[in-house]
Amino acid sequence: MKNFLVLTESINYIERNLREPISQNDIARQCFVSLSMLQKLFRFALGMSINSYISRRRMTQAAKDVAKDISSITDIAMTYQYHSVEGFSRAFKRVWNVNPSEYNKKWRFTGIFPKITYEFREGDDVLMARKRVDMSEAYDYFRERKGSYVLCFDIQHLTAFNHLSSRAGDLAILEMALRIDKAARDDMMLIRIGGDEFALITGLFDHESATSLSEEVLARNGEAFDFDGMKLPLSLWCGMTQIPEALRYSEFFADMHKAIMESKQ
Repeated sequence: MKNFLVLTESINYIERNLREPISQNDIARQCFVSLSMLQKLFRFALGMSINSYISRRRMTQAAKDVAKDISSITDIAMTYQYHSVEGFSRAFKRVWNVNPSEYNKKWRFTGIFPKITYEFREGDDVLMARKRVDMSEAYDYFRERKGSYVLCFDIQHLTAFNHLSSRAGDLAILEMALRIDKAARDDMMLIRIGGDEFALITGLFDHESATSLSEEVLARNGEAFDFDGMKLPLSLWCGMTQIPEALRYSEFFADMHKAIMESKQ
């Protein structure tokens, strides 16, 4: 229970301070734990370092600012505590695989690394608590489109990419998101719902139209992306569900993952 509370508070503290200076010691003090314990907890529960989590969250938020195109890259860099455009651009490219100046030419999607949330039940430990992504920003969008179809995507055999390199796995996830983003219409919303799982909220109420859209994305199965001079073929699964009339976060989240599991069968 203590570890769960520490993890939750540390994530919330980071979220409140994405535009402020953050040190690992600051987070540990806020959570009343040692730095070494906090570092181990992030590795254990999230599979990454504290600094990596902070950077990914900052670059996800920075992408939203870049997409708005109302602030200079220099101003955005300073906002997220980078003292040079060069350092900011390197961090941005590690997450998005493009420089900030190139981002709007390639992407509409901005949510590559959403905030992590946990659902805790009495008796759970950190591993048992259900890790989810925060979809609260999209609630109004969901409510307006109750009953419409949601396409739920997953990468086939992501483990093979991760065994090759964690960077290969990250690039596979980016390529997946890019394919969906390119197929999506302007009024659709793409969200990341898991490690390599994405949901496209189509707003479509016609099953045939939703199916056609899924087939458009899956038609690219087997196409390769570049990694370190190699061409790695990528294929996706796609399941389908609908936004429930009685919109409850936990049930909707479960429905999307169930659709993915059924697509694999």
